[in-house]
Amino acid sequence: MLSPNSRIPPPPPPTDQLPPAILVFIIGMETGYSLIYTVLLLALVSHLLMRRQHRRKTQGKVKLPPGSMGWPYIGETLHLYSQDPNVFFATKQKRYGEIFKTHLLGCPCVMLASPEAARFVLVTQAHLFKPTYPRSKEWMIGPWALFFHQGDYHMRLRRLVQSSLAPDTLRGLVPDIEAIVISMLDPWDGRVINTFHEMKKFSFDVGILTVFGGRLEERYKQELKRNYFIIDKGYNSFPTNIPGTLFHKAIQARTRLRKKLSEIMNERRKKAGVEKDLLGCLMNSPEHLSADQISDNIIGVLFAAQDTTASVLTWILKYIQDNPELLEAVKEEQMRIHETNGYGSQPLTWTQTRSMVLTHRVILESLRMASIISFTFREAVADVEYKGYLIPKGWKVMPLFRNIHHNPELFHDPQKFDPSRFKTPPKPNTFLPFGNGVHACPGNELAKLEMFVLIHHLVTKYRWEVVGSQSEIEYGPFPVPKHGLPAKFWRASTTTTTTTSSSNSGGGAQR
Repeated sequence: MLSPNSRIPPPPPPTDQLPPAILVFIIGMETGYSLIYTVLLLALVSHLLMRRQHRRKTQGKVKLPPGSMGWPYIGETLHLYSQDPNVFFATKQKRYGEIFKTHLLGCPCVMLASPEAARFVLVTQAHLFKPTYPRSKEWMIGPWALFFHQGDYHMRLRRLVQSSLAPDTLRGLVPDIEAIVISMLDPWDGRVINTFHEMKKFSFDVGILTVFGGRLEERYKQELKRNYFIIDKGYNSFPTNIPGTLFHKAIQARTRLRKKLSEIMNERRKKAGVEKDLLGCLMNSPEHLSADQISDNIIGVLFAAQDTTASVLTWILKYIQDNPELLEAVKEEQMRIHETNGYGSQPLTWTQTRSMVLTHRVILESLRMASIISFTFREAVADVEYKGYLIPKGWKVMPLFRNIHHNPELFHDPQKFDPSRFKTPPKPNTFLPFGNGVHACPGNELAKLEMFVLIHHLVTKYRWEVVGSQSEIEYGPFPVPKHGLPAKFWRASTTTTTTTSSSNSGGGAQR
């Protein structure tokens, strides 16, 4: 049986995964205490606990990076959560430079905001920085999921996942993804919908297709969906396993989900067939994975495939709706394919999705602008020296993707949405929407395929306008337009969709 380099201990109760001060902070905010009372309570807890601070004295000529560690024990957590996190990190970088220290969520951290530093942590010296997640998250998804590991176990699992997402496999998924898109869009006609919530459903359905193929029984689909969304609601909730809480409900749903996955695997074994979907790759692997290993990795893939893709799709709709001329150009590109396919009488093909040059640039620019994954967490497994600074063992290390993507020295006028900047490839290590190195997202081509298919059907068949505010952002935890970008959609006639106009037809909001 395939096993990681080190034994995975059974998950401890999730309530002891966060420092007491951080638990007080979360309780205070969730129970409605004002920010000032929460701060005072945190200060009192810090004083009573007298916990040893994670500080290192200068060792020879090697010193800690510049920066502020904030309040004793509390650090700068409140400062981070009291404002736009992107403003927090940008202000720090402007003051201290591209490497600085801080203290967040009970952990001393080193922030890195340069392409060279991101490559150092994620590629050239990746063995010195292990992936790190709160243990409550590990318990929710499953400790065997590949992104909790590094080394031999991680690489073998990654190869299995990648084999199920190879171009030959994705090529065969195009008709099924297209069917999901059409089924989703049909009820939108004349309705106001929460764009982000609908995109989450869409990306989940594509995740189910990728994991189980197109032949999973409907009863299993519904059970998986019902329990997964309960887990999703509890994933970022306060991690206390008390009956009635979102976290407790999520843990119960996780148990039911594991049971359903076992039933599906047992039925697969009875049929004795060899499927090319992810479940088939895992079950028929020469690595002889256990049922727990398979289940954890399936749940991990579903989590990884959902919110990030849904967030980007939501932003794409907003960006092209805000740029009428760009929308018309995208429509023209897609209408040429639509006409070739007999105005929808024939299905899209993999080759056609590869020919969507402008649409591809729109996707890349949306990934840069939105920077859904603003940073990634790593932990130093040894004392590391970088550019004359000490990164102590045990400290969290966070390459700041968004800071890199919005650096004016790397991307001219970075706050402007400009897909033309991708007519030439970006410089190495400056564009990292899917991460980099051995832990880069293995499903990036699947995510792009979802976007190509959805954009094609949306701009050729529908027009829409955003309802309410269009400028505010909320974090949950990924950035999305306020309230999930409510928008009203109408089915457009063939005549309307082929008419080039700067008015609201085809998607521009009425002004």
